[in-house]
Amino acid sequence: MITATNPSTQAVPLPDWRQGLREAVTDAGELLALVGLPHLAGRLPAGDAGFPLKVTRSFIRRMHKGDPNDPLLLQVLPVLAELDEVPGFSDDAVGDLDAVQAHGVLHKYAGRALLIAAGSCAINCRYCFRRHFPYAEELAAAHAWHAAVDCLAADTSIREVILSGGDPLVLSTAKLKDLTDALRDLPHVTRLRIHSRLPVVLPERIDAALCDWLSALPLQRVLVLHANHAHELDGDVAAACARLHAAGVTLFNQSVLLRGVNDNATALVDLSERLFALGVLPYYLHQLDRVRGTAHFEVPDARGRELMDEVRARLPGYLVPRLVRELPGDDAKRPV
Repeated sequence: MITATNPSTQAVPLPDWRQGLREAVTDAGELLALVGLPHLAGRLPAGDAGFPLKVTRSFIRRMHKGDPNDPLLLQVLPVLAELDEVPGFSDDAVGDLDAVQAHGVLHKYAGRALLIAAGSCAINCRYCFRRHFPYAEELAAAHAWHAAVDCLAADTSIREVILSGGDPLVLSTAKLKDLTDALRDLPHVTRLRIHSRLPVVLPERIDAALCDWLSALPLQRVLVLHANHAHELDGDVAAACARLHAAGVTLFNQSVLLRGVNDNATALVDLSERLFALGVLPYYLHQLDRVRGTAHFEVPDARGRELMDEVRARLPGYLVPRLVRELPGDDAKRPV
């Protein structure tokens, strides 16, 4: 396991993460050229199938060049299948809009409230369950978090605040500190949980300023990463995880079961093993949220259960994520 004293995490100054955001690839032709597949450009949907392509160059560098089935490429490249209208797939598959309690605040589960902290990400995953979410109307960070904090203050049953999005870590550390400064006046809130893909796709975001902010928080700190394949987890990601550990953050990972990406036992086992080597515990393996434009990623439940049986036979129990599905109106994630 990587420890907080690993000297490699401190030796070289990190590049400016904002530059990494600005340099993200947003053109499918450029992406295909970078991975040695320019001949595929003519097979892509017009207008990125209505969901803009966006991927960091750091993530692209981990793709296997010349491989159209690379599991990282498949997560970000628009395909014609996204235009298919498939029964049972909708714009709001998990009932987010019905759970809005205040501006940018979702309250689905007891004791927890989720804040839509940001409307953008460093990478647009093609299976994203919020690819149709009206971010312009629902951002908790708008107006200095006032509506969100007022909502949290009014409900003393809320012990945990979850920052989601979009990706909350695309916000400046100063903006995040504004929220947690306000949370200090809410004694019933004891935990802050952050759901972010940035430690994986833009690991330089985990810089000294962010870690100083996290270290100083008078709250329990949890960060849930999102990695779907072991190839996503390179040395830079390992160093970012080490910095988070040193800041006192507990790390979990959640994945999505995706056809062609990780729907085999070896991929899932390798992911869990690699995560634990980075000090990250596997948490959930989600069945696909049935959002319009994502049906080509779906893995049948029966196959998902078979895969979990294979994974359990090869890993200790603490490395086996729970296969779950989120359904509107449920009071918890539903085991599959």
